[in-house]
This record gives sequence, structure tokens and C-alpha cells, in this order.
Amino acid sequence: MLYGDWSGEALNTSDIFNFLKPKNELENQGESVENHPFIPNELWVKCPVCKNPVLSSDLNENFKVCPKCGYHFRIGARQRIEITVDAESFEEFDAELTSTNIIDFPDYTRKLKNAKLNSRENESVITGRAKIGGCETVLAVMNSQFMMGSMGTVTGEKITRAFEYATENSLPVIVFTVSGGARMQEGILSLMQMAKTSGAVKRHSDAGLLYITVLTDPTTGGVTASFAMEGDIILSEPKALIAFAGPRVIEQTIRQKLPKDFQSAEFLLEKGFVDKVVARSEMKKTLTKLLILHGCGTEAIEKEGD
Repeated sequence: MLYGDWSGEALNTSDIFNFLKPKNELENQGESVENHPFIPNELWVKCPVCKNPVLSSDLNENFKVCPKCGYHFRIGARQRIEITVDAESFEEFDAELTSTNIIDFPDYTRKLKNAKLNSRENESVITGRAKIGGCETVLAVMNSQFMMGSMGTVTGEKITRAFEYATENSLPVIVFTVSGGARMQEGILSLMQMAKTSGAVKRHSDAGLLYITVLTDPTTGGVTASFAMEGDIILSEPKALIAFAGPRVIEQTIRQKLPKDFQSAEFLLEKGFVDKVVARSEMKKTLTKLLILHGCGTEAIEKEGD
């Protein structure tokens, strides 16, 4: 006895199932569990924009860009270097440098430890020398997997050293930025890196050398307010968030509604803050052309001529 009708009499369970639509015997004919193989969730990635599932293998082959809507997933610094530089040409600088809790900020030591474990890196930027399309260049690639690419004292030191090396050796510099801004756990010392890196950029510029920045999602805060926007040529990946303060903070300050797509790469391109929005699959080709155009690497020029 499961249910009672209005008369108080019991309703038999068989009567319940009599209300169900009879199954057509021709439906799902010949189907079995064997015809539907189990696919682990790790093989699929859901695009946060178009909401379509994408095979992980297809995503990796497409430079971590959704093949259906073009959304650029965030990638780690090592993967960025792998898809950008010529094979086996990268020579890393200052890999041993690592941050410490210099002002005894509460819980910062634990967060640094977790960041190193999660990212398998010592800091939020990787610097080195490499070839791109045969052109010798100095590279700095920020890493969102290490405390969201925040800029601490070691980050600033590594970027400054990279520019100094490039200046001494008359090499161009390419910096891929991704950052949540200055690292609050290092206080005023992290903010000082804005002036420190900008000084190194100025000396590099005074030597008549090329500096290209590539802004990726997100580039914000003190990084945007310093070396990220100081390049001779500023490129960006599509739809990247590029800002100093977030849109909510700005709206609350000026008490006005911001335009659609405000702080996107395309919006900044329209306003003249970005020179070109370049898809990830075209980035290496674009950088190579820019380096050749500025006379970087006779080997690459001869190759381009062929």
C-alpha cells in the first residue's frame, strides 16, 4: 500500500505503473552498455563562454583555445614558452631566486609554499634567453599559477635583471604579462618594483633596443601601471582583461555605468592603448615578423627571404 485515493481506499502499485506510457519495442533496439563506452571527465573540458564540451586533446592541439568560440584558456608559463620559442632554444635566468616572508606578513610563508607546490615554480615569472623564428631575444613570461602572477620583490628583480642582460647584449625583450597586481604580502616593497622595472625598461630604450609586451588575461594593478604598458609595441590576446583597478571599483568611484566590454583588449585597441590583438595560434608568427622588421637576427631575415 503506497497511496490512498479520496475515498480512502488503497491504490495498488500496479495501478501506478499503468499510467506510464508503454515503451516502444523498436526504441533503443540493439543498444547495450557496451555501445556506450565510459569516458572519464578528465578527457573533456567545458568552455566557460560557449558552454560546449571540448576534448582535452583537441584543446591542447589548438593552443588551449576553444575551437568552437575562440575563447583563450589561461596557460602556464612553461607551456607559453614551449609554444612561442624555437625548439630547445630557451636558456633560463635566475631560476634559483625565490621569495621569502620579508616583512613577516601573517600566513605568507604558507601561501608561498603552496604556490611553489601548485605551480612547481619558485616565482611568478620565468626569464631567459631564447630564439623566436631564429631571432635572439630575451624573454620574461609571467605565471598565473603562482599567486595569480602577483609582483613581489623577486618578480621585479628577475624582470630587471632580464632587461639589464638585454641592454648589455643589445637584445630585444619580449614580456608576456598576466598578473593580479602588486603582491600585498610584501607591502611597499612590492610597489617599489614598479619604479625599479620601469627604470630598467628606460635604460633598455635609451640604448635603442626593441621592447614588445604581450598582455594576456588578466593584466591588472601595478603590472599594468608599470612595465606592461611601456612596450614599444603592445600586443594582446583576444578578450584579455587589461586594467589598473577593477570595473566595480571604478563604477563606485565615478558613480557612472561603464561602457560594454570596458577594459577588454578589443576596447583598449579601439582607444589606442593596444597596437594589435593577436590570436594565440598567430602569436609566434607575429613576433617573428616584428623582430625581423626591427632588424633582429640576420638568420631569420634570410629564412624569411627564402
